Amino acid sequence: MAATGGQGSWRNSILAGLANYIDAGSIVSGSVALALWKAQFGLSEGFIGLIGAFSANAISAGVGALLGGILCDRFGRKKIYQYDMLFYAFGMLWLVFASAPWMIVLGFVLVGLAVGADIPASWSLIAEQAPDTRRGAHSGVAQLLWYLGPVAVLVAAYLLRPFGIAGVRWLFAHLAVLAVALTFLRSRMEESERWEDVQAARRAGAATIDWRTLFAPRYLGAIAFLAGMYGLWNLWAGYNGFFTPYLIAQNHLPEWTATMLPASYFLIGMVSILTIFMTLSDRVNQRLLFGISAALHVLGMALLAIFGFRLEIVILHIVIMGVAGGFGAQSFFQLWSAELFPTAIRSTAQGVTFAIVRIGLGIWSLAVPSLAAHDFTTLAWILTGFLVASGLIGLIWAPRNEGKSLEAIERARA
Repeated sequence: MAATGGQGSWRNSILAGLANYIDAGSIVSGSVALALWKAQFGLSEGFIGLIGAFSANAISAGVGALLGGILCDRFGRKKIYQYDMLFYAFGMLWLVFASAPWMIVLGFVLVGLAVGADIPASWSLIAEQAPDTRRGAHSGVAQLLWYLGPVAVLVAAYLLRPFGIAGVRWLFAHLAVLAVALTFLRSRMEESERWEDVQAARRAGAATIDWRTLFAPRYLGAIAFLAGMYGLWNLWAGYNGFFTPYLIAQNHLPEWTATMLPASYFLIGMVSILTIFMTLSDRVNQRLLFGISAALHVLGMALLAIFGFRLEIVILHIVIMGVAGGFGAQSFFQLWSAELFPTAIRSTAQGVTFAIVRIGLGIWSLAVPSLAAHDFTTLAWILTGFLVASGLIGLIWAPRNEGKSLEAIERARA
């Protein structure tokens, strides 16, 4: 079937994509709280790494995506994305009222499971309901909302600085309230017609595929490509999103930079998504777009490796990375992870791939605080290497699916 456009499809893309706002908002809220929690509870570098590893940024989100993806393909996208936000709000309340380190870890684990489960549900729904010639633009809506979350949270964190940890609790509280509101807003959304067609064919006894099809070479290859391209990039992104405000504070840069510099990165990224990815991804060579972004990422990270964590270098780094991030690995991962798998196993495949990426990030996050504290230059060169490898994988194996329907893409890969 070919998807058709209209205001309804844009509304559905926004409601589905709001999970990205909540996901990124929880990551960045936690990053703002790290230095305050460290002072309040006397946390060690190792425990901070543990928070990063099991947060919404990493392992718990990966486990949630794995389970959520399987459930999405079995029971439908709507059942998952409608109710997982209530679970998210429950987890966020542990962070709002955290009075001991174990409550922080538990809260982030619960939040991560919820946002992880929502990712394959919302990303599959966006791809399956978007017009075939505007799938990249609709995917960009989710990425736009992902970047909006940190901008809103970081600006609010700057204004709430005088209130200390109490101000951070308000950041967590607003995410819990939004999650509950999103549950009601999503209740009127329709299920994916493509998923319903697959279920109807299964009930009629027609030959359909299941999760075991993922072991076919073409799908294993697609998972390996996506996990390599996005996973290596995400090792940098996880450091950037969760640890940058903490590192700014540890390097004694001006106080305002801990929130406003990261917010500037995400704001620049939003402009890049709007003007480059959403405008061009459906019409031009996606491999070329990705390659330009990858080169800019390497340049921006190499600046920190060569010149160190100095204010003027950090500012230049943020401008370059913000522009590159808008049409880079994450935007294309969302788009390609929907296109490279058939509807019957799309969410499962996205969940498996996302789990590999986020669990890998969780393991890496255990080492980041200690390495950054003792040898930032080595950390910066390691991250630059990750970005080089990600860029090469994307340039060599990136698909060319712009303007094609999901069914046409699948027939071409058969």
